[in-house]
Amino acid sequence: MMHPSSLPLARDLLPVIRAACLEAGELALELFRPGEKTVARTWSKAGGSPVTEADIGVDTFLHIRLAALLPEAGWLSEETVDDALRLSRRFVWVVDPIDGTRAFMAGSPDWAVCVALLEDGVPIAGVVHAPASAASYSALRGGGALRNGEPIRTSGVSDLAQARIAGPKPMLDALARQESFVAVDKIPSLALRLTRIADASIDAGLVSPDSRDWDLAAADLVLSEAGGRLTTAEGGPVQYNRESPIHGMLVASGVELLAPLDKALRRMRESQPQRS
Repeated sequence: MMHPSSLPLARDLLPVIRAACLEAGELALELFRPGEKTVARTWSKAGGSPVTEADIGVDTFLHIRLAALLPEAGWLSEETVDDALRLSRRFVWVVDPIDGTRAFMAGSPDWAVCVALLEDGVPIAGVVHAPASAASYSALRGGGALRNGEPIRTSGVSDLAQARIAGPKPMLDALARQESFVAVDKIPSLALRLTRIADASIDAGLVSPDSRDWDLAAADLVLSEAGGRLTTAEGGPVQYNRESPIHGMLVASGVELLAPLDKALRRMRESQPQRS
């Protein structure tokens, strides 16, 4: 929970965080080619996920810039070796230099630079900047959410049959066997999947297991400040800055859809074969 004394700090830092993300986005755009393969050097990390020189360049830039803003804060980033010291820090920066690296590599605009500031594991300031989509989202805990400087709210849709839902196809297919809804194409950037619920472009999103803090923290704050919620499959809040930053299945929507979506997902899980 945010301490009252932290509110001015978060409010002062948010425009500086946003400026850093805008600059980081320009660095990435130098290697991005709309509709074409990136000119950036690429390779595979352990586990097979791709990384590009743009990811590393943006990560380095943000690490230097953000560390100067709040030197006492811990650091957690997709492209930096994890340091357990973050677990003992009151404040922690959570960064995904390019969320949606595969989209970036393929020339799709659905990628974003994501930065969140946590206090005691709770996001208090966050920015999700999608330079190729000309969309920049920001939020301050208790201060609302913005897209390109304008306030945003979730759609308010409460009928699941009318809800536009994005997510991995296997999950959408399984849900469709239980309930009618409007399936939309998967959004490669998980952060953008959440922020597009926040600005009412879509109504809900499903997240398969194995997402990480850096995929979620900034967009989670944008969504919650816009009137939505990101929850675990059991309906609980998502917890950040734990020893392991890995999450299970998650669900995101406006608050009006929480109950009907939870009911449909419970039926979906109950209908799936149980492993012995």
